[in-house]
Amino acid sequence: MLDTLVSVSELAKNLDNSDWRIMDCRFSLADVQAGQRSYVESHIPGAHYISLDADLSNSHIPGKTGRHPLPKKSDWIASVQALGLTPQTQVILYDDAGGAMAARMWWMLRWIGHENAAVLNGGWQAWQRADLEVNNIVPQAPAQSQADYSSLPTLVKIVEADALDSHQQLILDAREIPRYRGDTEPLDPVAGHIPGAQCSPYSGNLDSQGCFLSPEALQTKFSFGNTADKPVVCYCGSGVTAAHNILSMKIAGFDEPALYPGSWSEWITDPSRAVATGDEE
Repeated sequence: MLDTLVSVSELAKNLDNSDWRIMDCRFSLADVQAGQRSYVESHIPGAHYISLDADLSNSHIPGKTGRHPLPKKSDWIASVQALGLTPQTQVILYDDAGGAMAARMWWMLRWIGHENAAVLNGGWQAWQRADLEVNNIVPQAPAQSQADYSSLPTLVKIVEADALDSHQQLILDAREIPRYRGDTEPLDPVAGHIPGAQCSPYSGNLDSQGCFLSPEALQTKFSFGNTADKPVVCYCGSGVTAAHNILSMKIAGFDEPALYPGSWSEWITDPSRAVATGDEE
């Protein structure tokens, strides 16, 4: 069972393994069709395309939800069944953004109790660097799965806005430092961060080639002095890259943190919620 990362060499050995299923999660916030265009042009053989907007999110309701709200769990289970997945299927997820989008689906599979899911370390770029096989053949739609995911216990923890408390939790913001500080905000109408949150950009989980750091390096990155003393809650702009921090902390051997799914873009829909800027002392 692979439940965090898979190497390109291991995936290459299992391309014909009927128990493995590959998902191409490439997506760009700047051009929401770019990922699918890239997939149509070339992808890892056998991969199915998964869109952040169309498959991994519910509709955004401005002023009420974050930008990428989770779908209803029952709808997500139906989508997973439509992909022909069962809890025994080994799912491999990749993108071209260091795992930022793939980690979202990894987390969502764990949300419904599917443990056999792993992100391709280094993603599309690592596959290309290794000069491994690609094609543009769209695989046939799989047979509908009848797997009873509704009976499986979830493998994740969720904390909603009203339960966030920096005195009781270590709240980690996965965005880059300028957005956390409120120096700039390219996506949301209010800049800043949740009061008391610490900044731990997801980009810092990766090396110069877009592969995840070693477990030891990730342990250092996430050692805030009180990591072991408080439960950790991860958030970001819309609940996507926060999953990258969750995956990274799991790789590092920490207890799996909780996710605040709505994240910053939901937090700011309620004007009564406080906003902090600058650095936390």
